Amino acid sequence: MTFIKNKENFICENCGEKAIGNGYTNHCPACLYSKHVDINPGDRQSTCGALMEPVDISVEGQEYSVVHKCVLCKYKKKNKIDKNDDFNKILELVKKRVEGEMGPI
Repeated sequence: MTFIKNKENFICENCGEKAIGNGYTNHCPACLYSKHVDINPGDRQSTCGALMEPVDISVEGQEYSVVHKCVLCKYKKKNKIDKNDDFNKILELVKKRVEGEMGPI
């Protein structure tokens, strides 16, 4: 898998928030939604283009990620949590995980 750094600003199609990209930004910091635009990170080669809903939290060692699921094709992908992400939105996902509402990743 090859990573392509793309520094792009965008308007979130889910909540309308303006996101300032840093080259690694791949989801809205306000609502945590993403968009299914990549096959490999940063390549913008996916033809799906649908929104990806934040559905879970993944913890692997010291790395915390939001798990996104495409609302159209159901593809799942993990994306690292960013320091600018809305902490309350992250806690909502953690709460669902702790309460057992999530299945396996």
